Amino acid sequence: MHSPARRVAGMGSTIFAEMSALAVRTGAINLGQGFPDTDGPALILDSAVQAIRGGANQYAPGIGIPALRQAIARHQQRHYGIELDPDTQVTVTTGCTEAIAGALLGLVDPGDEVIVLEPSYDSYNAMIAFAGGVRRPVTLRAPDFRLDPAELAAAVSPRTRLLLLNSPHNPTGRVLDAGELGAVAEVAIEHDLLVVTDEVYEHLTFDGRAHVPISTLPGMAERTLTLSSAGKSYSVTGWKVGWATGPPELVAALTAAKQWLSYTSGAPLQPAVAAALDEAPDFPATLAVELQARRDELVAGLRGAGLATYSAQGTYFVTSDVADLGWSSGREFCLALPERAGVVAVPLEVFYDDPDGPGAGRHLVRWAFCKRPEVIADATRRLMAADLSNA
Repeated sequence: MHSPARRVAGMGSTIFAEMSALAVRTGAINLGQGFPDTDGPALILDSAVQAIRGGANQYAPGIGIPALRQAIARHQQRHYGIELDPDTQVTVTTGCTEAIAGALLGLVDPGDEVIVLEPSYDSYNAMIAFAGGVRRPVTLRAPDFRLDPAELAAAVSPRTRLLLLNSPHNPTGRVLDAGELGAVAEVAIEHDLLVVTDEVYEHLTFDGRAHVPISTLPGMAERTLTLSSAGKSYSVTGWKVGWATGPPELVAALTAAKQWLSYTSGAPLQPAVAAALDEAPDFPATLAVELQARRDELVAGLRGAGLATYSAQGTYFVTSDVADLGWSSGREFCLALPERAGVVAVPLEVFYDDPDGPGAGRHLVRWAFCKRPEVIADATRRLMAADLSNA
């Protein structure tokens, strides 16, 4: 029997695939995987249909069609005052997942150390491993999940090459504030580090908080590769249209790797995303207002069910701690939950190097609130009616 390559041995499937399959198998409400159950605005859907019928069905340029690259550049200028050359400082990717892969494969050599904020999205860890890099986690701890500047500085070594940032942060929902961003910038400049920043939830922030791209801080534009996508902002996660922006040499490094991954994708979806960015710029803000209300409903329901739950400053997700209910781990709780309550969540322990470390997340569980209000109401009714203890 032939064994897989060492780079994939032991990785298995993602926790999202595992828990979504559990939801399908049990007929449970899926509050695990972060995808909405409604489509984005009609404008973007109609634009895709028109592009298909208009013949945009063959290979797009590897870096993306000019109309989308130009729209992305306008988006960055309109929202953040960032000026970009769409021909050298923007490349289109197959979602932010491929952008992460391209960035790490294009910028990390074997043995280079990469600092990540944990709990960290699982594709980060996989792609650091694929690139031969060494992961150095800095833990965000409950209840506020703040970044500790001293721990960040202590994680840097002579082999550190890159800092992989994510804000608004999945899975904790933390939006890094000015002090935290300033600490990242200080460390990056002092040690001449590259920064790759995943900003897919950039428009989905709550309670008046604003997302600030770290590339806008002094000394950061020349060392920062910014990644985002249309999936979360426009509720079209299945389209997988993302992008990377930044200095030409960093964008070129990502593109050099990306050309051997998908090369190109989503030809009729690219003009539709361009239309959305230019013609429906207010949709994400409206969506954020709706999501804030759903967050509040879910948090109230989880707390009503006896779950110690932390709210979120952004993203699709809130986090609960199940330790006081007697569970040995979040995974144990999540595997029992479909039978107990007919609901599926995701355990956060898989997003830590050491889930039993100080302040880490062996007992943390993530819930997605990017669902229709009636789905959230049904899920919370089930949870409040169930016995969730393991005493």
